[in-house]
Amino acid sequence: MSEFKNKITALRKHHEELLNRKNEPLAWGNGIYEKYRNPIITAEHTPLEWRYDFNEHDNPYLMQRIMMNATLNAGAIKWQGRYVVVVRVEGADRKSFFAVAESPNGVDNFRFWPEPITMPDDVVPATNIYDMRLTAHEDGWIYGIFCAERHDDTCPGDLSAATATAAIARTRDLKTWERLPDLKSKSQQRNVALHPEFVNGKYAFYTRPQDGFIDAGSGGGIGWALVDDITHAEVVDEKIINARHYHTIMEVKNGEGPHPIKTPQGWLHLAHGVRGCASGLRYVLYMYMTALDDPTRVIAQPGGYFLVPEGSEYIGDVMNVAFSNGWIADEDGRVFIYYASSDTRLHVATSTIDRLVDYCMNTPQDGLTTTASVETIKRLIEKNRSTNKE
Repeated sequence: MSEFKNKITALRKHHEELLNRKNEPLAWGNGIYEKYRNPIITAEHTPLEWRYDFNEHDNPYLMQRIMMNATLNAGAIKWQGRYVVVVRVEGADRKSFFAVAESPNGVDNFRFWPEPITMPDDVVPATNIYDMRLTAHEDGWIYGIFCAERHDDTCPGDLSAATATAAIARTRDLKTWERLPDLKSKSQQRNVALHPEFVNGKYAFYTRPQDGFIDAGSGGGIGWALVDDITHAEVVDEKIINARHYHTIMEVKNGEGPHPIKTPQGWLHLAHGVRGCASGLRYVLYMYMTALDDPTRVIAQPGGYFLVPEGSEYIGDVMNVAFSNGWIADEDGRVFIYYASSDTRLHVATSTIDRLVDYCMNTPQDGLTTTASVETIKRLIEKNRSTNKE
């Protein structure tokens, strides 16, 4: 066997070892969920055929001809008995694209489908697309709502000026996608999710209105809008259902993650909050619940964050970021939360519906001041004193 073929054999062996690596939950968590020792998908998990030219004549040094930079921010769905994520894959050229990976158990052995998704363009093609939320809607379609980024042509001399719209596509098999017109809105829209059920006979969107591509500006938080026709979706009336607050984890921005999970007690929501700090912007995840009879009415909101980047999760392309736009609730009540760390790699945390509902309903809210926080801690201390006396 030639040296070139020996290199390919060794490369494939190394790749298979990575794909087959077993994942173990970390000990001593917070009781709310379990994190896992290894990220579930990294740039190195992408198929070798996407990166290497295996023709010895054309690539005698077996170089990566197309390098992958990151795998992050994945939508998620249980599909034909498999745990499926639609991953945002970012190449070395900074362009993101969508690719499907699946696992038999949801925590390891993820493998990409042979080819990335070919996503049709809208009337005005986007430069970059990313961060898809997947919703299996009661109308029978699977919808992917994602961000479409374009240069802001009103600023021709500024190569960093951009606009963001919520793009809409739908599919029945996760392979062939029909592109619908982008969501029309008076403001820029990123982090938009589709509610899985009709509300008053209409499609319901969780929005995040913002004045600019980066800054929320006058955008007050997570919004809600009803749309008659999803094939020509337009935000006409939008109201804020989960607001930003000063000196909290969501001071700068907040946005819906994946669509909420329906439980007997209410809708479980996973969202992200952003605040400024000395090192830049800190992204964390938080939860809240809304009423079954009115998904806009918040019935519980635990104070503070739910999940943050820890240890090596803190390091990456964009430091100090935890972000999620995908989770899966199994029929047995187990929940798989797919989150990215520092815009670089994809992880999983597992919990249950019962635990997440308990967390939301019984965790104190943010009192919004130091005095309120201290009093909340003291009440818990006194309760434990009384319990210990029994």
